[in-house]
Amino acid sequence: MTTWDVEDRLKALSEILEELASRDEDQVILVEGAKDKGGLKLLGVEGEVVMVQTRDGIFGVAEQLAKERKRAIILTDWDRKGGQLCRLLKNALSANSVPYDDQTRTRLAKVSKGEIKDVESLPSYFSRLVSQARIADGSGFLPR
Repeated sequence: MTTWDVEDRLKALSEILEELASRDEDQVILVEGAKDKGGLKLLGVEGEVVMVQTRDGIFGVAEQLAKERKRAIILTDWDRKGGQLCRLLKNALSANSVPYDDQTRTRLAKVSKGEIKDVESLPSYFSRLVSQARIADGSGFLPR
């Protein structure tokens, strides 16, 4: 990985996290489980984050969001299981006329370029990018 890659990834990841942290109040982030929710919180992404595998199932979540007139941001993991869950969520949300964003998930997968494949790993990935960027520009120190 070159210095440029690290800086680009860090900048892109920071922008995505800022967008998530400053999202509108009617936007709910949908994640798979508690570790994903905790990872987002560690990165400063708060507000309503719903674990879809522990609350009334996928269709129950979609129906509740429709009732509350909310929009969804799908942030399932970008592994095979997460992809399947994302498709199920898109179908359930569409069936209930709930607007959703699945592009943020796609952007996170591209930024991580196969280094991580789940939301819960974002805090450690972010820290690693920060460290690599510091080392590359000479402002940090090399680990022993």
